[in-house]
Amino acid sequence: MFDVIIAGCGPTGAMLAAELRLHDVRVLVLEKETKPASFVRIVGLHIRSLELMAMRGLLDRLLPHGRRRPAAGFFAAIPKPAPKGLDSAYAYLLGIPQPVIERLLEEHVIELGAQVRRGCAVTGFEQDDEGVTVELADGEQLRSRYLVGCDGGRSTVRKLLGVGFPGEPSRTETLMGEMEVGAPQEEIAAKVTEIRETRQPFWLRPFGEGIYSVVVPAAGVRDRAEPPTLEDFKQQLRTIAGTDFGVHSPRWLSRFGDATRLAERYRVGRVLLAGDAAHIHPPIGGQGLNLGVQDAFNLGWKLAAQIRGWAPETLLDTYQAERRPVAEDVLDNTRAQAELLSAEPGPQAVRRLLTELMDFDEVNRRLIEKITAIGIRYDFGEGPDLLGRRLLDIDVKQGHLYGLLHRGRGLLLDRTERLTVGGWSDRVDYLADPTAVLDVPCVLLRPDGHVAWIGDDQQDLDDHLSRWFGKPAD
Repeated sequence: MFDVIIAGCGPTGAMLAAELRLHDVRVLVLEKETKPASFVRIVGLHIRSLELMAMRGLLDRLLPHGRRRPAAGFFAAIPKPAPKGLDSAYAYLLGIPQPVIERLLEEHVIELGAQVRRGCAVTGFEQDDEGVTVELADGEQLRSRYLVGCDGGRSTVRKLLGVGFPGEPSRTETLMGEMEVGAPQEEIAAKVTEIRETRQPFWLRPFGEGIYSVVVPAAGVRDRAEPPTLEDFKQQLRTIAGTDFGVHSPRWLSRFGDATRLAERYRVGRVLLAGDAAHIHPPIGGQGLNLGVQDAFNLGWKLAAQIRGWAPETLLDTYQAERRPVAEDVLDNTRAQAELLSAEPGPQAVRRLLTELMDFDEVNRRLIEKITAIGIRYDFGEGPDLLGRRLLDIDVKQGHLYGLLHRGRGLLLDRTERLTVGGWSDRVDYLADPTAVLDVPCVLLRPDGHVAWIGDDQQDLDDHLSRWFGKPAD
């Protein structure tokens, strides 16, 4: 019997499995595809996801395979520079081929001891008070204490669970791809600037070495059930721009709509949802993969605590309480961005106004913090503004803070050198460092790097250790 079966070995499923393995949870990951996707699509890891990768010692694996870009121009593709002094040691976007990140994360989770089985599709399950019986397409049945659906926007687990997925269906379709371009960069830039005055969505964005990201409306292109072709892109470019810019040698081509949906619940008994299985939205701003990975970081340690037997009674419920509002916010900002990409006069007027407002640093910064998820503050009750927010990768006497979080445990950073984690030392690490660059005496960090407590009183600390990490060991 497994502790957790995860349906789906994309970035969300793989990251969740890795988080669980840090706590010796027996994990099986089932992936219906027999091999990874062959198309080379570039995805972007935003600041918060880069921070989380650094917390687990994974960032150094990813960096050689990616390309850093400024943390700018994300909101509705409005070309504004990054705000000065973004509050992170990882204030950039890392563009990385999707097959590469999926391969690296799968290798990581296997190294940690999880089992990954490809060509295994979940077709049914039944849950009871003790666990979940999962049925595969070939009739095999597996038993687990919990099941997590990380199986995408058309999630079989969500449908079988009977969880509603309300929202809006697609109204418009868009073609997106990466390909080489034969026209000079100056000619492309001039034409794109001219067209974007009146038409959205449309862009050709350079990725270096002659490769461009190309986005054009899909209106008039054949049935959406058919994958787009290079000729479809050429046709749309000629219709809109009067030239196809000599596009050739595509790396990948895709088609997406602007459907926006959010699962009514993230958990029913012993079955949970994460990533696209819980929420879908247009890829504007590149938030989808990041939102799913961040779901996994939030859920992993909580589900592990439940399985290891030390979770407080309501800990697992905080997964939905914390992550569903974040998804609601992402859905709202993608709805807003989609409107700003409309060619209609009203949305275009709003776009021009917002473009002016983004010249104010506060506006630009707020939007970047939304897209990159560094503005998130979970509701942990009344307290200083830092409470519920992530802590930066500050310098500590042992190097950098995130280097102390690789094991996925809590951490008490004590500048007073007077406190202790006592009976929680089996799940919370302790660092006395009066030199740490903090303007508060002590902080208690959850395994996902969010600040769970601030203060200098031992009894108050013990109360919060109990709140997040259960009863102390005998």
